[in-house]
Amino acid sequence: MNRDVVEAQVRAVLPLEGSFAVFLGNTEKTFVIYVDESVGTAISMFMRGVAKERPLTHDLLANVLKAFGGNVERVVINEVNGSVFHARLILSAENELHARKVIELDARPSDSIAMATQAGAPVFVARKVWDEVQDMSEALAEIEKRTAAEAAAAALEGDEEDQDDEDVLFDDDDNDEDDDSDDDLVDVEGDEELFADLDDDEDDVEEEDDDEDDDDDDEDIFGGFGDKDGDDEGEEWKKG
Repeated sequence: MNRDVVEAQVRAVLPLEGSFAVFLGNTEKTFVIYVDESVGTAISMFMRGVAKERPLTHDLLANVLKAFGGNVERVVINEVNGSVFHARLILSAENELHARKVIELDARPSDSIAMATQAGAPVFVARKVWDEVQDMSEALAEIEKRTAAEAAAAALEGDEEDQDDEDVLFDDDDNDEDDDSDDDLVDVEGDEELFADLDDDEDDVEEEDDDEDDDDDDEDIFGGFGDKDGDDEGEEWKKG
């Protein structure tokens, strides 16, 4: 294996139509390896530490290695032919006698990167590959900038929605105040009805007074007739 290598990190994993773009590099340079969707998803989940209900393929392989006392030492991307990359997966294991053994396996870069990410092992790129690949640092920076702008816009939109919700709450408060005002108006109208009832009672009293006056008048009238009758009876008595 060529020992003239450059250490690189997985800087980003971006979904595409039917595949994923894995950005590998450092502060000096960044290049892209395109991987299939299932492995790209696995790499992304390992990077973000997403818990899985059941072990996936790379989890199973890691568990098998661990059961036999093995682990991923490192990954080396050692060759590129056009857009096709090759990698070597370096494993180490110890037996019951603490005898250490190192194994180097030919593997796809996608699987190798997934295993390294899951185990926290380093990834290296052979110098000849590093010099040949195209630098995509500016493209990644532009993507990250656009992603940050979209995230900020989404956050701003969320704040506006929250503000709208608050406005609705304040509108409800205003409506409550209006409702209270209406209640006051209803109460006043009720009071007016009460006042009207009192006026009606006063009118009833006045009518009763009027009835009493009418009775007095009637009595006067009857009294008058009585006096007249009395006078007649007196006159008749005098005549008799």
